Amino acid sequence: MLQSKLLIALALIVLVLSILYLLGRKSVHHEIIIQVSPEQVWTVLLDTDSYDAWNPVMKVLEGKVAEGNKVKYRFTQDAENSSEIPSKVKKIIPNQLLNQGGGMPIVLTFDHQYRLEPVEEGTRLIIHEDYRGIWVNFWNPAPVQAAYEKLCEATKIRAESL
Repeated sequence: MLQSKLLIALALIVLVLSILYLLGRKSVHHEIIIQVSPEQVWTVLLDTDSYDAWNPVMKVLEGKVAEGNKVKYRFTQDAENSSEIPSKVKKIIPNQLLNQGGGMPIVLTFDHQYRLEPVEEGTRLIIHEDYRGIWVNFWNPAPVQAAYEKLCEATKIRAESL
């Protein structure tokens, strides 16, 4: 009898976790028009050595941004919240896409993209990040959204000043 109750409890736990995993999806998105070419914006994004001079959100701690590489960032949401984020560079299309991902599978994963689109005024920079996992149901991405808005603004200022 005890064994069957344990199996039922275990099945319920697996069911609840499966539902939480399937429902655990959120994203953040911000875009901005930068009045320079995609090539110029791309140069700013990939010059990680100069991030300290202009980037209030991301600092590269380890690694080089190249397809297949692992890169560790210091991600600063605001004055009180920063953390180290390991990621893997999944795909690079020069002057168009930088795609990175990471996290803890099943718990919380992220798929981060910088996309550059040529527009009449210059370049549309899009920062988009999708999250998936059980923990996403209990997590508020609003501070990350605000950080990416700051990052877009800082990238615009940097690219237009060079």
